[in-house]
Amino acid sequence: MKRKIIHIDQQRCNGCGLCANACQEGAIAMVDGKARLIRDDYCDGLGNCLPHCPTGAITFVEREAAPFDEAAVKARMAAQSAHGCPGSAARSLNRPAAPSPLSEGPVLASQLRQWPVQIKLAPVNAPWLNGAHLLVAADCTAYAYGNFHQQFLKGRVCLIGCPKLDGVDYTEKLTQILRENEVKSLTVVRMEVPCCGGLEHAAVTALKNSGKFLPWQVVTVSIDGQILDAAR
Repeated sequence: MKRKIIHIDQQRCNGCGLCANACQEGAIAMVDGKARLIRDDYCDGLGNCLPHCPTGAITFVEREAAPFDEAAVKARMAAQSAHGCPGSAARSLNRPAAPSPLSEGPVLASQLRQWPVQIKLAPVNAPWLNGAHLLVAADCTAYAYGNFHQQFLKGRVCLIGCPKLDGVDYTEKLTQILRENEVKSLTVVRMEVPCCGGLEHAAVTALKNSGKFLPWQVVTVSIDGQILDAAR
């Protein structure tokens, strides 16, 4: 049938995720850092998502599309409620130290202050990015370096990734983050292994492409947990 349905311009989408959060039917999902209409029959054509898009990437079109299936939407939302992952929901964290049933004595509080942390999942315009000291870290570094939280994560907003596992170039998204937010500094923490060069290259290139002049540094951690250098 021919009906009114949303269209998302992938060139104008900045990956903020606000439309996905606003869609009551779950018709929009974040895929590779961009908003996408995942199924025509999940979209009711009412456009609750439109006013939430800061770039005007969402419009109405009239085209052949499956009719809105309210029963399918309810079934999907019920399944998400029972088994869904909150990984794409941006939030700030503020949690004190708490005793752990797995250890004795005092437990240090996590220094993580925002969610999500994966570069691919992080929205481009999250409120915690403004005024942030940004840490871009290879996901192995927190395991290899024992004092990661206190030395690197404390007081910073952290985004992690592995270009080899994700199979993507983070340059474009990091450029958007640096260009569209008032980031105060950039720290890159990588492992000594060659594949981490992709993370360093993406972050440094993004800083250059953003047109911003920020304090920045690259720290390299060895496999046995030693700081090898801090270059800039």
